[in-house]
Parts: sequence; structure tokens; C-alpha cells
Amino acid sequence: MPLLILTIVIFVTVVLVVFAFGAAMVTPSSVLGARLRALGGQQVQAPEKPAIKVKERLEMALDPISKAIPLSPADVSRTRAWLIQAGLRESRHVSYYLGTRMVFAFLGLAGVIAFSGFDSLALLVCVPAFGFFLPRFFLKRMIKDRQQRIRIALPDALDLTVICVEAGLALDQALMRVGKDLHHAHPDLSEEFHLVNLEMRAGKPRAEALRNLVDRTGVDDVRALVGTLIQTDRFGTSVAQALRVHSDSLRTARRQRAEEQAAKTTIKMVPPLVIFILVPFLAVTIGPPLIQAYRSVFGK
Repeated sequence: MPLLILTIVIFVTVVLVVFAFGAAMVTPSSVLGARLRALGGQQVQAPEKPAIKVKERLEMALDPISKAIPLSPADVSRTRAWLIQAGLRESRHVSYYLGTRMVFAFLGLAGVIAFSGFDSLALLVCVPAFGFFLPRFFLKRMIKDRQQRIRIALPDALDLTVICVEAGLALDQALMRVGKDLHHAHPDLSEEFHLVNLEMRAGKPRAEALRNLVDRTGVDDVRALVGTLIQTDRFGTSVAQALRVHSDSLRTARRQRAEEQAAKTTIKMVPPLVIFILVPFLAVTIGPPLIQAYRSVFGK
């Protein structure tokens, strides 16, 4: 019986060893297989060059189109600032944006020529202009939505920062910890805090890194927070107390904005009421008598 068990174990071991070496020889990405093929005299195939990615092809196609717009350095800087505020920080995004504007304008012009020809000068001017400014509208919308998300996330970030500072962490470590904790709930503000920490690690002064945070977001609440932190750092006052006071003022401002929006609802409800309720009501109540009076007068 022990001899039979020993025989089975030896057989299984030999089978596993042979299977492992065979798999290593067959698998192209295996290091052991490459060495065995080299020792066996087989020529190791060079890895194929990776194909050009779709993003790279798109960038190669849009880059010459984007250069067709005659922009000054100030216009390029302003466009770059808008893209950063929208969360698009890479340099290729400028080419994407400018190239998209030119493509939309060309498609508008081609559509007008295809459907109406050169008869209408107004369409030849207005439709390409609309296509040219349409990406800018979407970009402004992206900036507004991102600023709203950052504005909503700021009170939670301030509360966590106060807790971290009162627990003994410095402001830099507190911002780093808050950025990690808000990664899933508020990714936009978490990313901005991460960039602030990267700039301070790279050697930038804290005040300059915080001012860059204001430029990247363009949010008034962030500007007020940065001003408070810079003044606190300059005069050496308590950071936790300053953040607590600023958090209270921020919540007060949020409540005032909410009250303002609530006060505007009555005025905003007037056009829908007039269009969707008053007009159908008048048509239902006055329409049949008017039709009957018309038939009685004209005999139709």
C-alpha cells in the first residue's frame, strides 16, 4: 500500500513538472519560456510595436486644425484657464477644444451648402458661427457644474479639516488626509487638494499653492477660504479657530443663497403657469363660444 501511494505521488509530480515546462515553452509572455527557447536555439520574437492609440490619432488629426484659428497668447492662456477650471489639465485638451470648434463650424457650413446652397447668406454666416461657439457653451457648462460640485463639497471638507487640525495635524497633512477621505464622495475637490499637496512637496510656498487652487477652481468660496488661510499663516493665529469661523460664515452664505433661490421660484413659475395652464384654460372655455359665434355670424 505505501509503495502504491509513493508511485502515485511520483507520477503526479512528473506530470505537473512536464505540464509546467510545456506551458512555459508555449506561453509567449513567460520569462522562463523565453530563456528556454533561447537555450534551445530558437530565435526569440521581438515584441510587436504597440499600435497608435485612438487618442494619439485624434490629437494628430485635430492639432493642425486647431492651429487654423488665429489666437493671441492671451487668448490661448484664457482658453487654457477655462479648460483647467473644467478639469481638463492636459496640453492636448487645448488642441481638442480648438479643433472641435473648427470641425463644428465646417460641418455647419457643409450642411448649409448641402441643403440650401449659397442662396441664403444669413444661414451661411449664422450656422457656422453657431457651430463654432457651441463647444464654448458646453465648456462653460462643464465649468459651472464643476464649480457647483466643489461649492457643495467645501463645507464637508472644512469640517474634516477642522477635525484633523484639532487632532494635531499640520495644515499640509490635514489637506492631504481630507483629500483622501473625500476621494469617493467629492472627487473634484479631492483632486484639487491633491494637486495643492504636490505643489507644496515640489517646493512651492504654501501661499502660492493656495492661490493656484483659486485659479484652478474659480470658486468664490474657495477664494475666501484661501484668503483666510493665507492671513492665518501670515499672522500666526490659530488655524482651527479660523477654519471654524470661516465654516460658520460659509454655511450662513449657503443658507442665504438657498433663501434667494427660494424667493425667485415664484417669479420663475409665472411663465410655465401662463403658457401651460392659462392658455389651455382660455382655449377650452372661450374657444367653443367663439366658434359658435363665428358660425352664427358667417353661416358656416
